[in-house]
Amino acid sequence: MRITCVGGGPAGLYLAILMKRRDPGHDVTVLERNPAGVTYGWGVVFWDDLLEGLRANDPPTAQAIAADAFRWADQRILVDGQPAAGLPGFGYSMRRQRLLDILTARALELGVDVRFDREVEDLARLGEPDLVVACDGVNSRLRRRHPDGFGTRIDTGRNRYMWLGTTKVFDSFTFAFVQTRAGWIWCHAYGFDAGTSTFIVECLPETWAGLGFGQLGLDDSIGRLERLFERQLDGHRLIAQAPTGDRTPWLGFRTVTNERWHHGRVVLAGDAAHTTHFTIGSGTKLAIEDAIGLAAALGGHRDLESALAAYEQERKTALLLLQREARNSARWFESLPRYIRLGEPQFAALLHHRRSPLLTRMSPAGYYRLRRTIELLPLVDRLWHWASGWGRARYVRRTDTA
Repeated sequence: MRITCVGGGPAGLYLAILMKRRDPGHDVTVLERNPAGVTYGWGVVFWDDLLEGLRANDPPTAQAIAADAFRWADQRILVDGQPAAGLPGFGYSMRRQRLLDILTARALELGVDVRFDREVEDLARLGEPDLVVACDGVNSRLRRRHPDGFGTRIDTGRNRYMWLGTTKVFDSFTFAFVQTRAGWIWCHAYGFDAGTSTFIVECLPETWAGLGFGQLGLDDSIGRLERLFERQLDGHRLIAQAPTGDRTPWLGFRTVTNERWHHGRVVLAGDAAHTTHFTIGSGTKLAIEDAIGLAAALGGHRDLESALAAYEQERKTALLLLQREARNSARWFESLPRYIRLGEPQFAALLHHRRSPLLTRMSPAGYYRLRRTIELLPLVDRLWHWASGWGRARYVRRTDTA
């Protein structure tokens, strides 16, 4: 097959890797609009399930990513005026550019034609590939050329956020909530290498307006944020991704969905096909899984239409639960005042369970009591059996037979 991937992110590069692994005779080209070594974003997060998927499909890629991954431990929750709280667990992160460098090097090693500084707006300029994979991001130009063909819907969330970096290394995934005269503002922070962390600032639109960010340029906005998060930053600075002139890069998160994922010889993957809110940290994982699913479908069907239909059905089904959880997580942060007044440990527990659909249908305190009851039931059951003598007798019998 002749395959052109428009977009040199994780979806396009990993699909190119998989297709060349399956058949070196495939003619695969990746076209990236940015120059080599330039990308948007700081670090990406992932967990063991992504590494397992990479190992199953291309062990050299998995080994390179695992070797360079930054491992963070636990989650820290810092709320003004409350004791610090924590949640157990761990995950991985990596500078986005380093991830792309690893994928690019592997693609080149396998014979993929990777070209940078190649903006694609018109399919006519691509020649006659058998398949065009539009993995050119949330603002996909190829998708926008056929809005009726894909049935695209874009919903913008209420909260405002800014994606920044900092030289402070957070060795735990940290949520820090700061109370201001205009309401709460908070960060999602995590280290991704030995010297840098991602630092995403988020707040309600009323807080954003009340703090005057709508009238501030980039430098003044960053200066104000450094003062607000002075205790959390410990003297470190916040860093913007790239110069934006007088425009401050505050954003509203756009949730992208598509009724159809393929139109003619064009198929969508990654953020061009779907987005899930950054508060669940699944964008990179889902892009890689799109590539795995599309490669499997292309290899398992004789004709292109059947392959694309199978890919679309499989990926849409796989995404249903995660998309629902992402919407619930986003709404939880959009309704932060409803939860943060409960205090620790209730607030920490509700933050942990923010994906639950029940939280929007119950009072926060009622939900917390229900969760505590459910979590305590196994312990209560064991204590009751022990107190009744059944547990002791069972223990003695086991010991005797041993």
